[in-house]
Amino acid sequence: MLSVQIWEQIKWGRIMDVTYILILILVCLRIIYDTRSTSKTLAYLLFAIFVPGIGIAFYFSFGINYRKRRIYSKKLKIDQSLRKEFERKLAESNKKLFASDNKPIVQNLELIHLLSNRKLGSNPILPNNEVQLLFNGEELFPVLIEALQHAEKHIHIEYYIFENDGIGNTIKNILIQKAQEGVEVRFIYDDFGSSSIRKTVVRELTANGVKAYPFNQISLVKLANRFNYRNHRKIVVIDGITSFIGGINVCDKYINNGENKLYWRDTHLRIKGYSSLSLQQIFMADWNFCSGKDISVDRKYFPDITLETDHPSYVQVISSGPDSALPNILYSVIQAINLAQREILLTTPYYIPDQSLQESLIIAALSGIDVKLLVPKEGDSRIVHLATQAYFEELLFAGVKIYMYKKGFIHSKTFATDRKIASIGTANLDLRSFDLNFEVSAIIYDEQIAGQLSDSFYKDLEDAEQITLEKWTKRTSLRKMQERIIRLFSPFM
Repeated sequence: MLSVQIWEQIKWGRIMDVTYILILILVCLRIIYDTRSTSKTLAYLLFAIFVPGIGIAFYFSFGINYRKRRIYSKKLKIDQSLRKEFERKLAESNKKLFASDNKPIVQNLELIHLLSNRKLGSNPILPNNEVQLLFNGEELFPVLIEALQHAEKHIHIEYYIFENDGIGNTIKNILIQKAQEGVEVRFIYDDFGSSSIRKTVVRELTANGVKAYPFNQISLVKLANRFNYRNHRKIVVIDGITSFIGGINVCDKYINNGENKLYWRDTHLRIKGYSSLSLQQIFMADWNFCSGKDISVDRKYFPDITLETDHPSYVQVISSGPDSALPNILYSVIQAINLAQREILLTTPYYIPDQSLQESLIIAALSGIDVKLLVPKEGDSRIVHLATQAYFEELLFAGVKIYMYKKGFIHSKTFATDRKIASIGTANLDLRSFDLNFEVSAIIYDEQIAGQLSDSFYKDLEDAEQITLEKWTKRTSLRKMQERIIRLFSPFM
């Protein structure tokens, strides 16, 4: 009797082993088929094979390629007469622009055509009356508040982090006031980044006429995947004419007024002109997804804009994430690097690149281009900070100049090349921003703005220390080993 029981246990054990092996084979085949990045493919395969059960669960929680499956479609109902009018004006604008001797345009035509490609979302380059750089919360919030107070028709606002604090409540009260005045106010908040306002600010907004919805709401059943794919965008569009984009969330810590222990360095952008319509389109697609409503592209939200200057600032707005077929923002950065002739200035709080970005910077530096990278001296995550530093030695060897910001935490996501073009957005130079998060960036083809951003970069270097290759190679063997081990896990970060 005992031998029969043992045999039954062995038999069922073998059946379970065979079943697990078959499941593992199927999962591995799916990983190979579904994952774009080779490094991620290898990482998920090794994890699934050598960490039984947990590796498979991890892949299904965090590794499924939602870019390939598309979390939602960005198709909008567009008024056909408005579409034809816009296409006509765009064609006229492009004809005039491409026939000019505008130096930023001439040097970066390939970048413009890349981002205008239908496969990357057909992102048009558009003229604007005014583009303004805003540094830190103390510059942004007064300008943003004034713009919100002057809204006449609608306010569309979308943030990753919106806190129930001083500046959060100031903006909340303005939104409520404008809604009560008859202005349409729509508010999207990330359900993870802004989790603290669900039962406070959001309830007060909705009770007073503001339409508010979480983006990709986190539920227990879909916790892992919804946690993994976050809306990192910061967008404000007012009356379809004025808009804001950049790295600054709605939170008191972004205001350097002497009350915060940590100095917070960040950059934002105010646009007045046609590029606000590009941000409007992104917001409306996000709104239709998270609200389940269906607002259409018509004159109400896409007003006719009059150019008031003979020398407009040209901007291309690009979005990227699981709602795009390709990593648009990554491609824009790489192409801008490839087209640079003299200087590349990059600022990011997190640098965990894929191989293409790392090699583009190395090639640029080896080609004699002055490449400078500015990152925080102290990160807000030790593991991510170590992962960032794991890529430094290759860059330093090639001649890239790396600086660590000491004054506080630098959170800007910017680059400038040759004082010709500038980029301000929400995407860090890391795998998460390029592959997982919903992000948005603006590329400005304007020598004045590019010059201002370059000047601010060099001002930030006054509060930074440069890392030399000689000094960096003297790190302890333990530190080097830590970096190498953590770099193995960088595809998951």
